[in-house]
Amino acid sequence: MVSQTNPISNPMIVLREEFDDWAILFDPDSGDAFGLDPVGVFIWKKLDGRHTLEDIKKEVCVACRNVPSEAGDHIKEFVEDLTKNGLAGYEI
Repeated sequence: MVSQTNPISNPMIVLREEFDDWAILFDPDSGDAFGLDPVGVFIWKKLDGRHTLEDIKKEVCVACRNVPSEAGDHIKEFVEDLTKNGLAGYEI
């Protein structure tokens, strides 16, 4: 059964961080690239299988200012988009 609580990044995806805190996720199998803003990079780095979505939300709230109340929904949607694109998944 797949756990829907601890997201994990796809280990085959390459994260290239740029000088301005933005980054690119590159899928070498498909050749697709995906841009991440600084908050997306922060979240990506938490996709280690040890953090739940709630843990990630709490860490975003500590690290960032003016976090909207709907941040948890945005984080969940972001991780779902990563999962749909094969960039992340969930621990088994």
